[in-house]
Amino acid sequence: HLEEAKEGVKTIMLDKKFGSAGNEMVIEEFMTGREVSVLSFVDGKTIKTMSSAQDHKRAGDGDTGLNTGGMGNFSPSPLYTKEVDDFCKKYIYQPTVDAMAAEGRPFKGVIFFGLMLTPDGPKVLEYNARFGDPEAQVVLPRMKTDIIDVFEACIDEE
Repeated sequence: HLEEAKEGVKTIMLDKKFGSAGNEMVIEEFMTGREVSVLSFVDGKTIKTMSSAQDHKRAGDGDTGLNTGGMGNFSPSPLYTKEVDDFCKKYIYQPTVDAMAAEGRPFKGVIFFGLMLTPDGPKVLEYNARFGDPEAQVVLPRMKTDIIDVFEACIDEE
């Protein structure tokens, strides 16, 4: 596969098969594992996560049937253990918030972390600055705190 990849890069970047669109290339890491989503609230400095959620992607039990596109969801994810949470808090969640603040763009609001639980540990698949759907449908009803109080804490300047 490495030779095929090298040939593909040559064809796109040197032979200009796609013209100037091939001047830049993004090579993504192939990851295997299970996906888990974690929604969080951020006040610009600190981050508080909600419960984890996991898609039930296949229409049938035991991961059989057609892919539903993530229309089924449950919370919490049994894969999102305390060890995973501790790792993510230390190496993903707080560093994300700190990096935005360090760049002069402190973030206030909701961050949706799409994670892949790989054999090498949790990795970020995507960030979203919004509630995820259908994740929010299974996470928000589990909140014990009034969501208005949480929103106000995120934007309060004190």
